[in-house]
Amino acid sequence: MTEILACTALNGEVYRLDLLSPDIAAEALPGQFVMLRVCEGGERIPLTVAKAEDGVVTVIVQRVGKTTWQLTEKKAGESVAGITGPLGKPTPLDGLGNVCVVGGGLGCAIAWPLVRGLKRAGAEARMIAGFRNKALVILEDELRRDASELYICTDDGSRGERGFVTDKLSALLQSGRAFDRIFAAGPLVMMKAVCAVAPDIPVTVSMNPIMVDGTGMCGCCRVNVGGQVRFACVDGPDFDGHAVDFDEAIRRNRTYLTFEEKQLEEHICKLP
Repeated sequence: MTEILACTALNGEVYRLDLLSPDIAAEALPGQFVMLRVCEGGERIPLTVAKAEDGVVTVIVQRVGKTTWQLTEKKAGESVAGITGPLGKPTPLDGLGNVCVVGGGLGCAIAWPLVRGLKRAGAEARMIAGFRNKALVILEDELRRDASELYICTDDGSRGERGFVTDKLSALLQSGRAFDRIFAAGPLVMMKAVCAVAPDIPVTVSMNPIMVDGTGMCGCCRVNVGGQVRFACVDGPDFDGHAVDFDEAIRRNRTYLTFEEKQLEEHICKLP
């Protein structure tokens, strides 16, 4: 069992959980994740380590299915069945000068440790964070503190600049801003668009496909990269965005959509 130290709503959909796990906190690096079970016999879900410090592992969770709803209903002092990690390969951050980190929605939880890690490595990390509207903005203070520059974009213009993250990225590139590398984390369609906007710049994308065990045994998290099968849990989650077959990844991520919607509906109906 792993103790929950805090469960805090960041907006109506997204929660921050601080978990007491000294062993994982001592080893986790930017880009890595944990597999978490809310209860014994429950589903295992992958969650990026947003922060690992002083024995505490922080994860950011969006309510999208039954398990994430169960998790965000937890309170401080309660426990989850356990977490396993850190898993995946850390994101290489050394040797970079000028970098752009692009985060869409919950992808900003993946971007946050990258921005902190780049800052520690001496890089200039400019962050573009995109959301549908101002009510869904998360981690703005944290990103503003750690990024060299922060640009907030919302689809409706209710916070920051109106438009998509790719609009801002394109504007920066057209203004002559040069980047050694771009990191992108968020919806698959967004990461695909980032790669299209910057065809001549290395783009590292963080893939979050369907995942069951997190150790490469099940094969569910396979991703087609450069015509070869890779497993996000052990070969990633970071890959060369220009080599990823995003269309296939999008189709695979929709495999259990109907089942997940039914499970969530049944869970919400049972809430008091």
